[in-house]
Amino acid sequence: MALGALNEWTAREREDYAALSTALCLCVCAAGLFGEDLVQRGYRRDRAVLAHIATHPGAATRHVARADGASERVVARNLDRLTDDGLLALVMGGETPALRSYRLAS
Repeated sequence: MALGALNEWTAREREDYAALSTALCLCVCAAGLFGEDLVQRGYRRDRAVLAHIATHPGAATRHVARADGASERVVARNLDRLTDDGLLALVMGGETPALRSYRLAS
């Protein structure tokens, strides 16, 4: 954003870079919004996984993935993050992440 403001100041001095500075400002803003969207998408998936485990205690990773329409790898990552945060507890560990089951932590 500061770079966009500096370019705007330069454009006013030279009177021919206004379009370029505006484009740079828009690119910087768009990149920030895109990054924020990626972060929020992860939070939304965490909430969906947490809600599914709350209504189906003991559900395995594979079942949560099927219910949410996501890949098992993505759901396993969400479940690991929620377990690390202390919101979920591992009920039964499996040899593969797809067979592990979870419940809400006490």
